[in-house]
Amino acid sequence: QVQLQESGPGLVKPSQTLSLTCTVSGGSITTNYYYWSWVRQPPGKGLEWMGAITWRGSTYYSPSLKSRTSISRDTSKNHFTLQLTSVTPEDTAVYYCAARSYYTCSNRPYDYVYWGQGTQVTVSS
Repeated sequence: QVQLQESGPGLVKPSQTLSLTCTVSGGSITTNYYYWSWVRQPPGKGLEWMGAITWRGSTYYSPSLKSRTSISRDTSKNHFTLQLTSVTPEDTAVYYCAARSYYTCSNRPYDYVYWGQGTQVTVSS
């Protein structure tokens, strides 16, 4: 059973870069046809898919966040990371890492089967 665990700072100052790590257990991030995503939920709003990295290391991003988002991985540590630059208070949210196994990537959060428990990130000075 694939398990995911987010980690990173809970407080980030405006204009800084938000960095989160998702550590994967119970499976390898290089397993064929796995897509590893970041999803967030601002307070009072729905889930927003941010982007994904594939088992091959290819990346997909939400068009609305593409200019500020970077997803990378470290196969030796079996984890993948999110960096979101130039954050504002509007980036305050619970951030989740999620995964699915299928032939294609998806930008719909509910297509993802495996989820971390989520981590609260607040952007404030």
